[in-house]
Amino acid sequence: MLNQGKILTAAEMQSAEQALIDEGISVEELMRRAGQGAAQMIWRIAADMPTLVLCGPGNNGGDGYVIAQWLLEKGVDVFVAAPLDPKTAAAQNAKSLWRGKTLALADAQPAPQFIDCLFGTGLTRAVDNDWLDHFTRLFSGAKRRVAVDLPSGVESDHGELLNDIHPFDATIALGAFKPSHFLEPARSKMGDLVGIDIGIAAASDLDILPKPRLSGPGSQDHKYSRGLVAVIAGAMTGAAKLTAMAAQKSGAGYVKIFASPGFVTPHPSIVVEVFDDIAELQEKLADDRISAIVIGPGLGRDQRAKELLTTAIAAKVPLVIDADALTLAGSQFEDLVKARSAETIATPHAGEFAGLISGDLEHKIDDCRTLAEQSACTILLKGADTVIVRPDGKASIAALSCPWLSTAGTGDVLAGIIASRLATGSSGYKAACEGQWLHSRAGQLAGPAFTPEMLIDQLPATLQECL
Repeated sequence: MLNQGKILTAAEMQSAEQALIDEGISVEELMRRAGQGAAQMIWRIAADMPTLVLCGPGNNGGDGYVIAQWLLEKGVDVFVAAPLDPKTAAAQNAKSLWRGKTLALADAQPAPQFIDCLFGTGLTRAVDNDWLDHFTRLFSGAKRRVAVDLPSGVESDHGELLNDIHPFDATIALGAFKPSHFLEPARSKMGDLVGIDIGIAAASDLDILPKPRLSGPGSQDHKYSRGLVAVIAGAMTGAAKLTAMAAQKSGAGYVKIFASPGFVTPHPSIVVEVFDDIAELQEKLADDRISAIVIGPGLGRDQRAKELLTTAIAAKVPLVIDADALTLAGSQFEDLVKARSAETIATPHAGEFAGLISGDLEHKIDDCRTLAEQSACTILLKGADTVIVRPDGKASIAALSCPWLSTAGTGDVLAGIIASRLATGSSGYKAACEGQWLHSRAGQLAGPAFTPEMLIDQLPATLQECL
């Protein structure tokens, strides 16, 4: 994958480009690589489609002139529309090499293919309304729309839309992927996402979530060495059952549900251990064969639920905290978990996350990093653009997604998968990453309009893909 799966912010991209320049590679050469790489991608997909390239005054516009010239030399009917002359030396050079026709923005007419090179990485303010009106007119009149680097009107680092824009058919990332290529609401505007390598090799602490590489049990393994997952059931028992069933089909060797009297096991292979009071639960959780605990799915929010949460947090075992447990913890979350001796993973959705930080979620990655550091906890902020962060700031964004996972009960399944990976020996961050990928892939395999049980049934197949 482009740049080995790394994601660069606007500042990191600028530094990476400067490092190449310091090595003796000119800005003009980088522009040539980017523009010709993008042009080749456009040519492979659309070939002879008449094309309008919209070029801005910066280096993204310079890329556009390179694209236009390359397509022109291939015999494409291509012309450029530009609101201003280029302002940078490299873009001016690119324009000087352009041998086709350049029109003022107001004079340009739509073409079947629209290439957006108005603004790219680094945009921090909305596109001017006069420019935007012409942009929209030319965009709307095209049959195929391609954004180069980022769609104009998208901020680079946080997935924000600076303008109200329509979805593109494709986006061609230049040099490296940026956070907004994977963060909503910007991601929904990208269409098909591809990347062009221009030689960027920068370190980054933000990755595209990779497909996990898993290993099966060895010949000497047994149910306890493969990991025992303990699910603490609360008021709504169905959620805990889903979590346990998911853990069982995600690699753990043994799954138990700890529950109040009257709980009915979801399957004979899942053991239910009944406890009458908190002291008895504390004793059961002290079993040193337990590899991971899950608390939260269907827990409830009453006084007993609070006592169950406190007991789970006190256990000296890796812990997954989800759903009601996060709501109960609220703004006290950091104080509750930061002193734990074992790893902790929290899996909030946006609403639950807001409760943990006592404020609105503003920038997903930054806010997750702050909470992960302050709580010494791996944070998985789930949603259409799931972000996973470990306490030292290392982070991943999920590129694999399945909109059909917007179904009640699927979060309970995710908690079980993560707990299972944690129980098999993965670190908190690694277990969260593995669990997220397996969850999304299982959703893809389940097809449309599935139930949580149908999702769970796909987990062995997803594991098989990763062995």
